[in-house]
Amino acid sequence: MSRQELRAYILAHRDDDEAIDALIRMGDPNSPVYPFPQTDEDLKAMEEILKRKLAAVEARSNNSNAADG
Repeated sequence: MSRQELRAYILAHRDDDEAIDALIRMGDPNSPVYPFPQTDEDLKAMEEILKRKLAAVEARSNNSNAADG
């Protein structure tokens, strides 16, 4: 089953936990792949990446909430 087919199935069968787990395990082929940190420098770089991503998500959420209210 393709990712699109599985997603469509899940939307129609929202209680199927095994299908949801399968979709999560399948991952997103377009997602960037980050290597596991090997040194303290790598760990700090990964921390900065995650902070930027979290800030971007929070900014989008705040913009969405501002537009609603």
